[in-house]
Amino acid sequence: MDKFTKEERSNIMRAIKSKDTTEELMLAKALWHKGLRYRKNNKSVFGRPDITFKRYKIAIFVDGEFFHGYNWEERKFRIKSNQDYWIPKIERNIQRDKEVNEFLIQSGWIVIRFWGNFIKKNLKACVSVIEDEVVKAKIAFLK
Repeated sequence: MDKFTKEERSNIMRAIKSKDTTEELMLAKALWHKGLRYRKNNKSVFGRPDITFKRYKIAIFVDGEFFHGYNWEERKFRIKSNQDYWIPKIERNIQRDKEVNEFLIQSGWIVIRFWGNFIKKNLKACVSVIEDEVVKAKIAFLK
C-alpha cells in the first residue's frame, strides 16, 4: 500500500527528471573543470547518452537506481504498489540498456555506465575513468 494518495504519487513521479539530474550535472561540471569538452543528451547518437565525446566515440550514461533496476533481483520485491506497471517497465529499461550497449559497442563506441549513487560517492573516481578513456581514445585517434 502506498503511503501517498494517487494524486500525490503522480506529482512526485512527474517531478523526476529524465535529463540534467543532480548526478549528471555533478559529473558534467567535474569533467568541464578538467577541461574535457562534451555534448549532453546528443540525439544523433543511438540511445541518447547523457554525455558524449563523439570524436572519440565515448558514450556515458548516468543510470538512476530505481528506473534502471539497480540490484533488481532483490529490489523488485520491494515494490508494493502498481507492480503490474513498474516491474515490466523497469525490466524493459534494463533490456533496452543492454540493447543500447550492444549496438554502440558493435558500432565502435566505448560505453561507460555509472549508477547515480556511485557518482555521488565517488565523483573523482568516475572522472578518472572517463579521463583515462578519453586519453586512450585521443592516442588511438591520432595514430
